[in-house]
Amino acid sequence: MTRSLSGVQSVLRAIRLLKMFTDAHPEWRLKDLARAVEMNKATTYRLLSALEAEGLLVRDTRTGAYRLGPEIIALGGRALRSNDLRSAGYAELEWLASAAGEAATLEILVDDQVLILEEIPASHLLAPWQTIGTRHPAHATSTGKLLLAFLPPHERTAHLHPPLQRLTEKTIIDLEALEKQMALIRAQGYATAIEELEDGYVAVSAPVRNHDGEVVAAVSIGGPITRLNAGRLPECIELVRQAGRRISERLGFREHLAESVEHVGADVAKGERRM
Repeated sequence: MTRSLSGVQSVLRAIRLLKMFTDAHPEWRLKDLARAVEMNKATTYRLLSALEAEGLLVRDTRTGAYRLGPEIIALGGRALRSNDLRSAGYAELEWLASAAGEAATLEILVDDQVLILEEIPASHLLAPWQTIGTRHPAHATSTGKLLLAFLPPHERTAHLHPPLQRLTEKTIIDLEALEKQMALIRAQGYATAIEELEDGYVAVSAPVRNHDGEVVAAVSIGGPITRLNAGRLPECIELVRQAGRRISERLGFREHLAESVEHVGADVAKGERRM
């Protein structure tokens, strides 16, 4: 039993080491990584050596620094190819980026952040560009606020970790104000973020639902406020809503069936109240 627990602990520690390699910190030296994860150097070295042997990490023989290895790339590629959501959304993202002339993304919620699962860049030469796998604070993005809005209240609370980070003067960091905006998002069926993530950047998003009607992702377009201004927002909102509906249909969602279920539920609730 002790050996089994020790094995699980080693796996969890190895995973933790892998997650330390980010866009902001793509390489680590042994002593720095050991200090960052609060493990002794001997244990860290043993785990790094095992990961290196499997090709998950590579070590620069000149500097001694570790980086993610080719097997991680292979695993990531297989994960992306096997993702039904990404497959269902790609064609619609291409249509959306073309119709709007702005970058289109498909994003999911991961803890208190949104993660870009897929992106089609804008047609403009000078346009914001983010890579697949990029993460942003959920409360400061249109996609994040939308995905949080459609969660049950207890789950939404678990994804918000105050104090919330203020990225611009317009970032909403007050939980009560955020709840009010999320209630509006649920009512209108889309979300906007106007200079909340970055000064001069605007994004709009709509929900993507699975066959059960659950919101599992958000589709979005974003660009500079000089192009995504108040005059264009209604058009952009309609475009993302169309894309969201079509991706949802590819995942098996049928809006008329969902409406029927809602009506039945409402009738049952009325009957219970009469009883």
